[in-house]
Amino acid sequence: MAITHLTDADFAAGIAQGTTLVDFWAEWCGPCKMLAPVLEELAEETKSGVKFAKLDTDANEDTAIEYGITGIPTVIIFRDGVETERFLGVKPKSVYVQALS
Repeated sequence: MAITHLTDADFAAGIAQGTTLVDFWAEWCGPCKMLAPVLEELAEETKSGVKFAKLDTDANEDTAIEYGITGIPTVIIFRDGVETERFLGVKPKSVYVQALS
């Protein structure tokens, strides 16, 4: 399953239904680059209808501010548009697998 790139304009619609894991990141962020392949692998392996998305916090500041993103990478899991879990920094893949199960 591919990772969708969300923007301020389509963020609310992107997380509105089902379970969505969103990676808040920026191009200059070293830890974000370390996390990206982990989430790409997870997106490929996950067959349970979970959506995976990224939001560039530099290009989409309104959404980053709305969700209080003060450090990146931040990964938030939304269920039907409601935040259920938040992870700051790079975590092992197993942490995200457990959170999604």
